[in-house]
Amino acid sequence: MTRTAGILLSVFCLALQVSAQQKDDKGCNDHALFTRMPDYWIRSCAEKQFDAYSFSVGQRKTEQVEGHYWRIAYYPQATLVSKPSELQILRNYENAVKKLGGTVLSSEKSKETMRLAKDGKEIWIEVSTEFTGKYSLIIVEKSGMAQDIVANAGAFSNDLKTTGHSAVYGIYFDTGKSDIKAESDQAIGEIAKLLKGEASLKVYVVGHTDNVGGLEANMKLSQERAEAVVQTLVSKHGITATRLKGYGSGPFAPVTSNDTEEGRAKNRRVELVKQ
Repeated sequence: MTRTAGILLSVFCLALQVSAQQKDDKGCNDHALFTRMPDYWIRSCAEKQFDAYSFSVGQRKTEQVEGHYWRIAYYPQATLVSKPSELQILRNYENAVKKLGGTVLSSEKSKETMRLAKDGKEIWIEVSTEFTGKYSLIIVEKSGMAQDIVANAGAFSNDLKTTGHSAVYGIYFDTGKSDIKAESDQAIGEIAKLLKGEASLKVYVVGHTDNVGGLEANMKLSQERAEAVVQTLVSKHGITATRLKGYGSGPFAPVTSNDTEEGRAKNRRVELVKQ
């Protein structure tokens, strides 16, 4: 074979190798926390703003975690001659998590569950491997669900008539603050609609918190939030101030357990109580 022919053959083989490289599935990317194993591509992925996953935390024990969810499946390139072992893949991610200050909660032959705290967020990671070299990541950034659906004035009215009180979800505040966020407009608008439709109705606006933080701070915060809602109803919606009275109940009347983020999110609420 001539030197020229040899060069052409090498170029041809290289071109074949490049063309054989699989590209990531459309719309898929690595998670911001991790890179991938060398010479791997993303076969499939999914991301959901809010979902739940049951992570293994020990022998026959699982813990369901809710929040921002990612699933990423990695395949080795066909041109990868020596594929990493399952242990090699697991150790790579384990070491990466430990460098971020995380810990391993459960370790099996082909799967590990890990957890870490970053930027004030609790993040759970599961790495599952196969002897073929394929592996997948499940990542959940633990959080409560943002309430998208707000009850309407009719529902509030019915609750007040039947039980004397009505929980209002969809009124949002920054952590530890009483300034009402703009995305609360719909919920407060429905309270105003209720009050305008029933001219003789007077209500207590009661603020509730979860049990995170000190009792005195939560009592003060719940009072300030209740008063902020009252002021908004008066100043922006023209409701007569004498029809409203704000009170803070702090963590004293939870509707469910504070042991989970979902529970704490339900306990952080405003309630209308018929005077």
